[in-house]
Amino acid sequence: MPAPSATYAFLGPEGTFTEAALLKVPDAAQARRVPASNVNVALDKVREGSADAAMVPIENSVEGGVTATLDAIAIGPELRIIREVLVPISFVLVARPGVRLQDIRRVSTHGHAWAQCRLWMDANLSGAEYVPGSSTAAAAMGLLDEDCHYDAAICAPLVAQEQPGLSALAEDIGDNPGAVTRFILVSRPGNLPERTGADKTTVVVPLPEDRPGALMEILDQFASRGVNLSRIESRPTGQYLGHYFFSIDADGHLGDARVADALAGLHRISPATRFLGSYARADNQETVVEPHTSDDAFEAAQKWVDGLRRRRETGSAASPTA
Repeated sequence: MPAPSATYAFLGPEGTFTEAALLKVPDAAQARRVPASNVNVALDKVREGSADAAMVPIENSVEGGVTATLDAIAIGPELRIIREVLVPISFVLVARPGVRLQDIRRVSTHGHAWAQCRLWMDANLSGAEYVPGSSTAAAAMGLLDEDCHYDAAICAPLVAQEQPGLSALAEDIGDNPGAVTRFILVSRPGNLPERTGADKTTVVVPLPEDRPGALMEILDQFASRGVNLSRIESRPTGQYLGHYFFSIDADGHLGDARVADALAGLHRISPATRFLGSYARADNQETVVEPHTSDDAFEAAQKWVDGLRRRRETGSAASPTA
């Protein structure tokens, strides 16, 4: 874990849900926080050493994986996930003072926020055009520019509260009041967080060959060792059509024998498998482990095999030569 004097990058500008996630990290409020214009910039700050860690979104309960993050951590110099944070998501519609709901023709926000407010938009601003924004906060702050080319923005309530030049026209406009976004804190490779019993391991596994059963071989490495998968998503590598990698979250820690054995199996099938970290789950949900996949069971099985090997070697040494 970075020291209290560390520098943290995050998907900016200030006021994003990502900054809210970062502020849940102990000592982050007192640390230096550097907003980044996009996920790649935030992660590059870590890779180049100008930031000790970066907070970025990786998954939303409504829209699924954040593709920009999944792709950015799958390539380039390796990074490690050291923490995850869950943030409940709510949205407000903001505009400059004096703008009325009926005046709005164009609305800007991040793509995931737009997707989570589609029903409200269809019901209240069905004719409004969507203008993509790099983040919800960036879209809202853009309204303060004189040359702004849209009329309103969808953002977090905090942005509207802290910016006197913005007025909230509607609150709680999200279609799913229980929406949650998962964020990850990413650093350079180093010591792994300690095993807690309520852990998650993330890996990226390139599909070694596009053929029947190739994905089944990957999944079987987890299933045969009793490792549950909480997320699996396919992403194109960008090299050529039909070439994919799988981004996987597995229940457990690299320190668990069943997880370590599954990763060893993955590496045999796909040597380019990338380990992205083992870290505590934000929900503190302990992993249920069947007796035959416990560390004790793996240790006992290894001792049994070692015993067989010793007997074989002893027997071979005592056998008469021809």
